[in-house]
Amino acid sequence: MMVIAQELNNDTVSPGLLGTFVVVCMGVALVFLIRSMNKRIARIDAPRQADLDQAAWEAAEAEKATKQTDQP
Repeated sequence: MMVIAQELNNDTVSPGLLGTFVVVCMGVALVFLIRSMNKRIARIDAPRQADLDQAAWEAAEAEKATKQTDQP
């Protein structure tokens, strides 16, 4: 079996200046995208689980009070 291989040199292996520039640009873009994402996530005003539990408890207590006052 004969293996045909091309001789490796700097022209056939190196990504060159263009490849390095593309990778650096993608890295910079990634940093800006992550910063933007963190700012947007910080602005989300979602209720906490403790707040939801408190609201459910208050609703249950109000329902109990309504049932007790309705009974003769």
